[in-house]
Amino acid sequence: MTQDQWCKLKQDLLKSVGKSNFTSWIEPLELSHTEEGVATFSVPTSFVGNYVSQKYGDQILYHVQALMPDIRRVHFQVPTNQASRPAAPRSAVAAAPAPAAPRDPMMPTAPLDKRFSFDNFVVGKPNELAHAAAKRVASGGPVMFNPLFLYGGVGLGKTHLMHAIAWELSQRQPDLNVVYLSAEQFMYRFVQALRDRKMMDFKSMFRAVDVLMVDDVQFIAGKESTQEEFFHTFNALVDGRRQIIISADRAPGEIENLEERIKSRLQCGLVVDLHPTNYELRLGILQSKVEYYRTQYPGLALADGVLEFLALRITKNVRVLEGALTRLFAFASLVGHEITLELTQDCLADVLRSSERQVTIEEIQRQVSEHFNIRLSDLIGPKRVRIYARPRQVAMYLAKQMTSRSLPEIGRRFGGRDHTTVMHGVRRIDELRVTDTQIAEDLELLRRTLEA
Repeated sequence: MTQDQWCKLKQDLLKSVGKSNFTSWIEPLELSHTEEGVATFSVPTSFVGNYVSQKYGDQILYHVQALMPDIRRVHFQVPTNQASRPAAPRSAVAAAPAPAAPRDPMMPTAPLDKRFSFDNFVVGKPNELAHAAAKRVASGGPVMFNPLFLYGGVGLGKTHLMHAIAWELSQRQPDLNVVYLSAEQFMYRFVQALRDRKMMDFKSMFRAVDVLMVDDVQFIAGKESTQEEFFHTFNALVDGRRQIIISADRAPGEIENLEERIKSRLQCGLVVDLHPTNYELRLGILQSKVEYYRTQYPGLALADGVLEFLALRITKNVRVLEGALTRLFAFASLVGHEITLELTQDCLADVLRSSERQVTIEEIQRQVSEHFNIRLSDLIGPKRVRIYARPRQVAMYLAKQMTSRSLPEIGRRFGGRDHTTVMHGVRRIDELRVTDTQIAEDLELLRRTLEA
């Protein structure tokens, strides 16, 4: 690419990203060289390089490929006179290992993390079905369920399994055209094709894939034109017996503003839930990570009970759990101390506080109804007699104290009551707990049970 071509490309990017973003992030870039399918750009700092790679790398690659179709990825580096040349910091586009057959240079791909393989995915009861389904798809055999839909909360392993499938397929069948991208990238490519009047290219590109993998599909909810094109792409691939693998943060039927016809299509295959981790699975994940860290920090002692403590306390997000262990080993190596329970509590005080168990309104209602020996339906029902009204007020009080829910939302969970009713109940219990020892004891016992 010549400097004149780079200047023209920058003008196109100016129109695409806007003047403010262009001035801050694109203008500082300088074309360095191109070789072996990589276009390298000089950046003033590694921070700028990393940000541009993550935020604008896909757009830059798209424009570069329009001039040089043989370019497969872009790379940003600080010049050697400012810092030593780093090893490709998170390239803007890193496809699954390139297939032997030629691939359309417009073909979208997203970075694949080599750490996310089946070999280092810890299997337990909460994720064993999802793991088994992913392995079956990754075997590359006949399409048995289409699509495979994986869903679950943050940090439960959806992305890990998606990457593992892509790696496995690319290794088993190098000629297979596997495309992995986020729903946001799909939308960007679609909008770009509309703007450039290249919809036929877009359609033919996506309909030519052998395996389409789309992460976080809930992102297209509410975006009518993107949903329309996604629906037609989906149908074309299914009709052609091409494998589709989708992930989302919730089940298809629970994604708001997603067209019913798309929900129906997503539910026609195998829908698998990655459940929240249990204690045994979290402990297994920690133990597998410790094996790696012992090679990185030789001689660093780990006291008994530390991993069990972390598995018990950090329950909601595996990424937070792994990050806590990383921080713990790094801190202990810097201060030169054994990793004890006391050191763990000091080093991870903020993580442990934020990971404290969150109580739900449903748990409070169930526990209160059991404590006062009344039916749950009576607790949240319309009856106003004292035997139900007082426990109901206690439950409302605990919901206000132990959850972050608003008064109107608490009211809705208690039979659709008005927020003023909730406010009155909370105030009444707040007054009684000072003068009525029985109420105070009930509240304390219920709180301890819920926090256990």
